[in-house]
Amino acid sequence: MKIKQNISLKEKNWFKTGGTTKYYCEPKTENDFKIALNFASKNESNIFILGKGANILVSDNGFDGLTICPQNKNIKIDNNTITADSGVEIQELIDYSLNNNLIGLEDFSHIPGTIGGATYINIHYFDKFLSDFLIKAKVINKKTAEIIEINKDWFNFGYDQSTLQKKEYYLINATFKLKKVNEIKTAYAKGRRDEIIRYRKRQYPNQNTCGSFFRNFHENEVDLIINNKKMTFVAYYLDKLGIKGNLQFGNAQISYKHANMIITKNNAKSSDVIQLAKKIQKLMLDNYGIIPFAECQFIGFKDCPLLNSNYKQHRNNYSLLPHQPSNEHKSVYK
Repeated sequence: MKIKQNISLKEKNWFKTGGTTKYYCEPKTENDFKIALNFASKNESNIFILGKGANILVSDNGFDGLTICPQNKNIKIDNNTITADSGVEIQELIDYSLNNNLIGLEDFSHIPGTIGGATYINIHYFDKFLSDFLIKAKVINKKTAEIIEINKDWFNFGYDQSTLQKKEYYLINATFKLKKVNEIKTAYAKGRRDEIIRYRKRQYPNQNTCGSFFRNFHENEVDLIINNKKMTFVAYYLDKLGIKGNLQFGNAQISYKHANMIITKNNAKSSDVIQLAKKIQKLMLDNYGIIPFAECQFIGFKDCPLLNSNYKQHRNNYSLLPHQPSNEHKSVYK
């Protein structure tokens, strides 16, 4: 395995922005992973694990460390369980399982990414989470390069959360328990997969985006109650601001398909995305007294480039009710 230098990350992420990485490699085996981690340790380099680049924003200054892009792509079936390497694409695993009469993962159809990235963030779609199916995995220790097998509890899964986010271990493979069915039920699941793909292509932008930029709120972060439930969906608030397809900064713009998805145009910079995201945060604070926090992962930034909870100290100065966005702001941005 060759470790390359000064490789552009611009074409390796969906936003098509960002600078270069100091070092870059594509491990295909467990030994390759060990070589990569030993190299990073020897050179005192930070590590970034790159999947399909669909949920990240890379700094315009690049990443001053080692980018590891896993290319291990083995899939193995054992009765009703299926084990996939971290470099396997999610859709590839879904199709492979369905072709072997194993159902369950089709809810995640057309979500871009690899098993490594999907497990890292615990991907979800409506009420289904990847953690609903994962039963065990194999990970490698960042410092020692020791490979260990762990069970589901080790991950401490939550909404957009897993132990992998501590960046002390990296995923080698993951095993999922699915349901073995007959050909008729498999055909139904394949139809469900195809319909989900059709829906997602119609509802969401399919390129030059990171998907949902902001995560949904936790219940303790919002006050608005609708139908006896806290309104935690960030897109609800963003839609009411009237920014869909209208608000932009430089060559970054809110998608006309979805208010929580930022898209980039030709020659866009990551700084355009950041400034647009901060505009959204300020509008949310001005209108609702709450600040949305990024689901997108920031790579190469020394500090989080967006507003944080400390910025909310002025919240009590805002008198607008949660369901009444300011007409003044709406007229400026529509």
